[in-house]
Amino acid sequence: MSDSLQHECGIALLRLLKPLDYYREKYKTAFYGLNKMYLLMEKQHNRGQDGAGLASIKFDMQPGQRYISRIRSNDPTPIKDIFARIKIRFSETLGSKNPEDLTTQELKELLPYIGEVYLGHLRYGTYGGNSIEQCHPFLRQNNWMTRNLLLAGNFNMTNVDQLFNKLISLGQHPKEKADTVTILEKIGHFLDKENEEIYQKYRKAGYSKKDISPLIAQELDVANILKKASKHWDGGYVMAGLLGHGDAFVLRDPNGIRPAFYYVDNEIIAVASERPVLQTTFNVPLESVQELEPGHALIIKRSGQYFIKKIKKDAERRSCSFERIYFSRGNDAGIYQERISFGKSLLEPILKTINYDLENTVFSYIPNTAEVAYYGLIQGLNEYLNTKKAEQLAKAGKALTQQQILSILNQKIRMEKVAWKDAKLRTFITEDASRSDLVSHVYDVTYGIIRPSDTLVVLDDSIVRGTTLRDSILKILDRLNPKHIVVASSAPQIRYPDCYGIDMARLGDFAAFQAAVALHWERGTHYILNEVYQQCKAYLAEEDPEPKNLVKAIYKPFTVQEISDKMAELLSPPGMKAKVSFVFQSIESLHQSSPMHTGDWYFTGDYPTPGGMRVVNKAFVHYMEGNPNRAY
Repeated sequence: MSDSLQHECGIALLRLLKPLDYYREKYKTAFYGLNKMYLLMEKQHNRGQDGAGLASIKFDMQPGQRYISRIRSNDPTPIKDIFARIKIRFSETLGSKNPEDLTTQELKELLPYIGEVYLGHLRYGTYGGNSIEQCHPFLRQNNWMTRNLLLAGNFNMTNVDQLFNKLISLGQHPKEKADTVTILEKIGHFLDKENEEIYQKYRKAGYSKKDISPLIAQELDVANILKKASKHWDGGYVMAGLLGHGDAFVLRDPNGIRPAFYYVDNEIIAVASERPVLQTTFNVPLESVQELEPGHALIIKRSGQYFIKKIKKDAERRSCSFERIYFSRGNDAGIYQERISFGKSLLEPILKTINYDLENTVFSYIPNTAEVAYYGLIQGLNEYLNTKKAEQLAKAGKALTQQQILSILNQKIRMEKVAWKDAKLRTFITEDASRSDLVSHVYDVTYGIIRPSDTLVVLDDSIVRGTTLRDSILKILDRLNPKHIVVASSAPQIRYPDCYGIDMARLGDFAAFQAAVALHWERGTHYILNEVYQQCKAYLAEEDPEPKNLVKAIYKPFTVQEISDKMAELLSPPGMKAKVSFVFQSIESLHQSSPMHTGDWYFTGDYPTPGGMRVVNKAFVHYMEGNPNRAY
């Protein structure tokens, strides 16, 4: 993606099912759990670079011994920082002792993070700042083991105000309004309540306070806690949690907006945000990794027993299509094939844009995440060209000489690596003009392969704000002196904000929205902007309105092509010599390529939850009022 997006988060949960001595004997290390957590987190570093966190729980520790450990980092390389600090801690604690000379139990008592349950998190900030306090896992502490709660997630709630007020109505005084804290306290409230109910039951039955604690650990109904806590949640989420005594859970939203996968064998239970992460970490085939179904929770008891429990009512499955286009790593078997299909489905609109002139067209892509879709486009182009070659040969019959046949067969698609993305440029220069000039050189180009008569087609996976295209890519591509630059996007036009965990919150940032507004002003229909503004304000004033996206009216008067053309005009930097055109994936082709992942609200405005509809209307009000804040 040429535009920089803050997006997504990644989770990793690991439960060791055997005694720790088992892993030490089989894998020749006492640090098996930590090593696997490092892999689970590092293989998901694409999902979070603003921060990371790791927590572990030890079983069967004596009172006074630490059984919960947590470390978080907002370092520029947070995963590396976390594990480096753990290594230093081990070294300082062990001193001159050789870990090989200590028993596993001695290591467990001596060192943090040698435990049975682990929870890791990779963070991209979509709410609040990037301080260490925003890094997961969050911890709710208590002297009762069964009331301790660690929570990490990939999520965003659209109704934080409502959830915050619910906590106040319960008599709580939350320390802040961030959805992570709100969710932590919501689950914590019902965890406390469940603890209290079990405690009172056994107290009345004559059990001692000391004897009741292990009974609470056995009887805690995690599914019941999650059902009550999540009753009013509106958003996309995967929540992962650990309880102090050793129970663990992962809960997925009922629309399946955010992804979660798990793997189980006789040694471990593991959960991650992406399927290939589990395949690689544990060297298992695709069919061994299961998807956690929407609205369900994977619950792991302290005993090692696990089960899948339905928590939320059935809802339409609307898994995020942007996961397939961009966010997830492309080495997932399904995602790889879908991205190939995204590229192939752009074949016809691109051919029309270049007037089917393959001889004078060079095809390339914007590194790096558009690469797989580019392979799909090239496959489609080769199939198209082979059909044309066959037609030429059939039409000529036997009259062709060997040289003429070779001439037809030698027709090739001109594919080149034109754009190169350099390492992030850093500069001490603060003047806007100087900094802008440096930013324009984030990308470089391959010289000497483009003729003045050529059209250059470059594939990007999506175009959000278009600022990098305007300020860098188009400027540098224009130096190659093509007559025409076509930027093709494997995603449709991004028209609406996200509110489920991706930092695309402000309508005014979107190039497609800017194009629609510009067209309204050009054609004298800008009064529609004010009409929609008034409608949105009225909508937001209602307590429980019928979910409706009123912002669709902004786009309704214009065709996709009209908005594409206006985007090309607005994003062409001053002084461009080449003509610029944009080609976008159609909604229909998106659904054909990724039929099981219909979460397309970015493109269609069809949000799966009432909170999403409220957010898009609020985002338009913010735009009209010049309010730079997010609408959630």
